[in-house]
Amino acid sequence: MSDTPKFTVVDRRKFRADEEFSTETKPTAPAAEAAEPAAAPRLTLVEPVAARQEAAVAVAEEPEPFDEAQLPPAPTIEESHFQKAAYDTAAERLDDLVRAQNPGAPVTEKIGFEHLVQQLYLSAMMQMGAGTPEGQRPRIDILGARQTIDLIEVVLDKTKGNLSPLEFRTIETVLFELRMTFLELTKMISAQPPIPPPPAGAIR
Repeated sequence: MSDTPKFTVVDRRKFRADEEFSTETKPTAPAAEAAEPAAAPRLTLVEPVAARQEAAVAVAEEPEPFDEAQLPPAPTIEESHFQKAAYDTAAERLDDLVRAQNPGAPVTEKIGFEHLVQQLYLSAMMQMGAGTPEGQRPRIDILGARQTIDLIEVVLDKTKGNLSPLEFRTIETVLFELRMTFLELTKMISAQPPIPPPPAGAIR
């Protein structure tokens, strides 16, 4: 694993994805940057009112107890080793095909923990309006952003004690910056007039 993470959190409003991880050559378009939003923009929520109401009802209902019997049987050690070897062979074959068609393509970089954090960070920023074309209203999926931020916290909790100091500082910094952006957006959204509920008997 590289000692230097593959991305940098500049501040809670700007970011840049230095590279896209794919089997293709270098991306043709540069990564989008999150611009400082204008004063009191009119945000357009991705989730419609009806979906929010259905989600609220679903949360209010008591979830069904988890049935462990519903899980498929775990693979054996031999099955896991065989599958992993087959996967590595297929991945190497794919790399060979890509390099044959693109002789100048760089060697595929091994995926590490910093790539996982980067992917989640970029997903949350996009859900909070980063990369919106200039002159267009940002489309904010604030509920999706909250889930992504919570997912990063789950990753942090589950990997505590198994991270290097750099990895721990990186994910802590990412969480701090994403939460700050989330707080600013929720304040802006709450300042807007509330959306009236649909009339009774209205067709969705």
